Amino acid sequence: MHSALPVWFEVAAMVILTAILIADVLIIFKRPHVPSAKESTIWVAFYALLAIGFGGLIAWLGNPEAASQFYAGWLTEYSLSVDNLFVFVIIMSRFSVPKKYQQEVLMVGVVMALVLRGLFILAGAALIESFSAIFYLFGAFLIYTAYHQAFRTEDADEDSESKLIVLLRKRIHVSESFDGAKVRTLVNGKKVFTPMIVVFLAIAVTDVMFAFDSIPAIFGITTDAFIVFAANVFALMGLRQLYFLLGGLLDKLEFLKYGIAFILAFIGVKLVAHAMHVNELPFINGGHPIEWAPEISTNTSLVVIVSSIGIAAIASAVKLKLTAKSQ
Repeated sequence: MHSALPVWFEVAAMVILTAILIADVLIIFKRPHVPSAKESTIWVAFYALLAIGFGGLIAWLGNPEAASQFYAGWLTEYSLSVDNLFVFVIIMSRFSVPKKYQQEVLMVGVVMALVLRGLFILAGAALIESFSAIFYLFGAFLIYTAYHQAFRTEDADEDSESKLIVLLRKRIHVSESFDGAKVRTLVNGKKVFTPMIVVFLAIAVTDVMFAFDSIPAIFGITTDAFIVFAANVFALMGLRQLYFLLGGLLDKLEFLKYGIAFILAFIGVKLVAHAMHVNELPFINGGHPIEWAPEISTNTSLVVIVSSIGIAAIASAVKLKLTAKSQ
């Protein structure tokens, strides 16, 4: 499950990706605005083509297996990141964040997600290196997460967000209204936090929860830390533009959660199968590998991931069309 790439390529890629992210952040904070559908479409398409080109470059370097791992990882992380947007929508609407400043909030959320996922990747890689049985835990966790994903409701999401927001408001003195994108403002001569601080904290907590799902999921596809990190970076690129592009459609993609749940369950089973194949636990098969355990290839994973997202998206679009016709 590990495939090495030239060090010069990994270093160059990280430098270029970091530069793109920094440029993106600077543009947002210099010119906060609500992007048009055309602008959002162009950026989403640009980042998607960039990811496809990146995978092609890996294949061109003579490593088609690593390219397949990148594509499977990117699509898995992208689908989970889109799911993350559902919660961002709830937070934004609950606080009535002005549309003009939603880009800044989303960019901060993306940067926080990237930092958190980076830390989780390092921790996950270290655990895998020293304790192969972690694959059993990762697999079981993903299967549990898949069940929760399939049977969760929007009301449950909103209820959990409400509890978090109430808790934060109890701990922090917050002003009644926003002051642009500032997190601190003056009220009656006293410095207090604006609701923006609670928005940022709520998004940070959300990012932590989603990192718990996304990192075990991609480690089920590859254990190459570089590919894991690159897939996460590309999955988070263009996420804020996608937020504005999809807009009110996010809550209408009814079957997307089932597609994501199926992907998580599939990768969970794949992880358990891999854990059996490299088994070292003394109380399972006497500490010996379980030879009959299947090894699911990266290309099979890629087909399953693409099919799951495609079927869920098409089913959601058909349901949306039928609902519109019946009204």
